Amino acid sequence: MPREEAPQQAKGANRRRFAVSRPVPGSKAGRKTKGMLAGVISAVVIVAAGAGVVSASSLVPGPDTARELEVPLADVPAGPSTAVCPAPAQLLEGTPVGTDPQFSPVSSTAKSFLNALVLSGKEGTLPGSRVTSLSGEGLAEISKAPQQSQAPAAGEPALQAAVLSARAVEGVDVVAADAVGNQQPSTSALMKYSATDGDLRGIAAAGCQQPGNDYWILGANTTLGRTSILNLNNPSGTPATVSLDLYGKDGQIQAAGSRGLLVPPGTTRTVALAGLASGEASLAVHLRSTGGPVAATIQQSVLRGLTPGGVDFLSPGAAPGVRQVMTAIHIPDGTALKTISEKSGFEDAAPALQITVPGPADAVVEIRLYGSNGERTLPGKAAVTAKAGSVTEVPLTGVPEGTYTVSATSDTAMVAATRSARGLQAEEPGDFAWSPSSLRLGSQHIVALPNDGNATLVFGAPDGRAKIDYTAVTRDGKVRKAGSIDISGGTTATVRVPEKVDDAEVAGYVVSASGDPVFGSLMLGTEERPDIAIVATQEGAQGQEKVPVRIGY
Repeated sequence: MPREEAPQQAKGANRRRFAVSRPVPGSKAGRKTKGMLAGVISAVVIVAAGAGVVSASSLVPGPDTARELEVPLADVPAGPSTAVCPAPAQLLEGTPVGTDPQFSPVSSTAKSFLNALVLSGKEGTLPGSRVTSLSGEGLAEISKAPQQSQAPAAGEPALQAAVLSARAVEGVDVVAADAVGNQQPSTSALMKYSATDGDLRGIAAAGCQQPGNDYWILGANTTLGRTSILNLNNPSGTPATVSLDLYGKDGQIQAAGSRGLLVPPGTTRTVALAGLASGEASLAVHLRSTGGPVAATIQQSVLRGLTPGGVDFLSPGAAPGVRQVMTAIHIPDGTALKTISEKSGFEDAAPALQITVPGPADAVVEIRLYGSNGERTLPGKAAVTAKAGSVTEVPLTGVPEGTYTVSATSDTAMVAATRSARGLQAEEPGDFAWSPSSLRLGSQHIVALPNDGNATLVFGAPDGRAKIDYTAVTRDGKVRKAGSIDISGGTTATVRVPEKVDDAEVAGYVVSASGDPVFGSLMLGTEERPDIAIVATQEGAQGQEKVPVRIGY
């Protein structure tokens, strides 16, 4: 979610009142207080000599019995950015025993590539950035670190970009960038997998993710022919202990082996979710870690008999809240969709919304669907009751074909995600993609693009009116002229990404939003096959942070 600027505080609002007691002259307490005060004054004089911020006279009480001291705000030094990218999709070998899977080669056509963008600050200086392995081994340089004595270029500074294009991926990669000028670096990286044959045929993509300690991931499925593999990556130097809360259609699942999963520093732990919760068509995972932060994705795949049904990387969505918004939902032709979704084993070949309520109370959820021409009503599903502690699935059918935004609003905190699917012939391979709930767009979100296939920027504005500015970044590192679109409330807008801008290949976009809340995602596909992948737009770089510093003992 874009970081909102803190409102200006009124004069005196950032002050703290300290009471100064005055002893009775000549009393025993007074003599003791004098001794204590002398010691305190001596200590403060030492501090003042070193720091020059406190004087001894400031502790001598004045005529009043209370004094007001300013509580200063201190700048928090900006730190480096670390984003963990998932490993290529892996084919599960046989039926897993327990939660530890074994893997076999995917296919001869499988390929995985990493693409990344690093943006300069307003002064035009690029941060040092690189690709490393999970254990910290250097793999590739994206941009060199600026020299300390480097003077700014003459003239008006301009944004620049460093681009990493089509780096072949063999394992978990980490994209790291340094802070410059005490500002967080602006980066984005995307890993895309594709295969045209084999059981994992289709495309899957995920944005490289900042490690954290609390995630919700929806969309897992452990029924017959479905495979869910949870990947836990620890890029830090501290061991992480991970616990999983699992939710299914009938409530929370108590699973032996879901607690205390140790992920050593610089390693990956892989968990076959069928070993914890088998036969679950709608499985939500709440992940919490102590110690080191982790990055987490679920590799989800479908195989209907001998026919591949697609592959996807499920990524964490927004934290529980009373409103969740998902963009880039693809809803195909209704007649063909009805025919295939009624076949046995094809229940998950249709678009749907999944809602998980983690609290003890049921949630009454209002569902609204916004297309390019405005709001569409779901037949008989304008509001549903989602049971507490369980996963509720709502079909997104009965509306015209198109690309949509879904808004779910409730009186109780919830998490949500939506499924899209392509491929309407039961005998032909298909593909699917999950769109997690995302955060409101703000300023300077970086969107990295893959090096092949089709790409579309999708924006949804549930209410009011919003403006989107989008600026192409080409693979030669140049930031091109910005374009803009106005989005009416209750609609979805799309921007088809061209292959080239000014005769240079497009590597990504800088996206900024203003006005009422608007949300965004990147939709990927191919011309020749019914492939689909959806990546929610990630947070922009954080601005300068300040914290109050209170001096006391």
